[in-house]
Amino acid sequence: MTIVCRLDEIEAGTAKKVVVDGKAVALVRIDDDVYAIGDVCSHANVSLSDGGEVWCEEKQLECPKHGSAFSLITGLPNTFPATQPVAVFDARVVDGAVHVSAKGSAS
Repeated sequence: MTIVCRLDEIEAGTAKKVVVDGKAVALVRIDDDVYAIGDVCSHANVSLSDGGEVWCEEKQLECPKHGSAFSLITGLPNTFPATQPVAVFDARVVDGAVHVSAKGSAS
């Protein structure tokens, strides 16, 4: 696990791009929980954290270019045009610091 930022550096309901061991990761904060998924849309080479809307109740992050929404839990796209998942990473908040595992998995 790598410390990537402080929890208070991520506004609730938003996404923030970080790099963990050379991998672009989108951190998404919903209340005091943090989720981490691959930052690049599987449909197009677009950063999910760069303007993607966070759907808090659904726990999804929407791609700002074509509107595919990815589950923050599984990485699976729940809307078209994306059909392939993005990687998900283990993220934890410990004493106000956000820790992310560089090892991701796609569902």
